[in-house]
Amino acid sequence: MRAVIALASGLIFGLGLLLSGMANPAKVIGFLDLAGAWDPSLALVMLGAIGVAFIPLQWVQRRGTTLRGEAAQLPTGRQIDRRLVIGSLLFGAGWGVAGFCPGPALVAAGALVPQALLFVLAMLAGMGLFAWYDRRATA
Repeated sequence: MRAVIALASGLIFGLGLLLSGMANPAKVIGFLDLAGAWDPSLALVMLGAIGVAFIPLQWVQRRGTTLRGEAAQLPTGRQIDRRLVIGSLLFGAGWGVAGFCPGPALVAAGALVPQALLFVLAMLAGMGLFAWYDRRATA
């Protein structure tokens, strides 16, 4: 059942990205182009997502469990450290240059968009490089 819920959630998320145009990197670049032809639609999508997630998040924080009665796995870290700042800068730079973040990139890669396929390969390589570096640093 868990796999079915995960699949349905992923399909709904992907459909939302397609319908909102967020799987199109030109839309993202338009949002980031504050000095040019700025496109505020990404901000509206973000506000909509916050609105949809707000009540369920409040509910799960109070209960501490999911709808299935399992323990909620919510982030507990509150510290802003060097690792978080560098990761955020790398994420933002990649998003700004490519116009993709991981979710929309996977949706576009599923549609065989060449730029998205390249982005996903680069993303996986970066994840592998980080895992290697992190293992080395903590050993």
